[in-house]
Amino acid sequence: MSSLPSRPAAVSADDRTVGELLSVVTSDVQTLFRQEVELAKAEITQEATKAGKAAGMYGGAGFAGYMVLLFLSLAAVLGLANVIDGGWAALIVAAVWGVIGAVLYQRGRTRMRTVAPKPERTVETMKENAQWARHPTG
Repeated sequence: MSSLPSRPAAVSADDRTVGELLSVVTSDVQTLFRQEVELAKAEITQEATKAGKAAGMYGGAGFAGYMVLLFLSLAAVLGLANVIDGGWAALIVAAVWGVIGAVLYQRGRTRMRTVAPKPERTVETMKENAQWARHPTG
């Protein structure tokens, strides 16, 4: 964060008018809120970059997992085809994957409801700043 604007050293606080003091406080509050907005932008950018990199890795892992499951499913169909008709074997494997998909969907939906994508530190400091602005001497 950058420092707040400097004030003339020759003028003491006792020599300033209420209007000048109010102007200084207003300027300081504006600077503070601009800095908080910059902090929020930086925080969101940093988290988005990390999430993007992780998503790329998940994508690669997902594709590799998909290929493994595809070939395992094919092996299961061919294995069951030795015992029952090939059509029924494929239907059984597809039904198993349907159940797995439904369970994963439900669990993902439940977890997604717990996500709160907001910049927590910035929200907290903004609350502290607002509290200070209401009661600057307290």
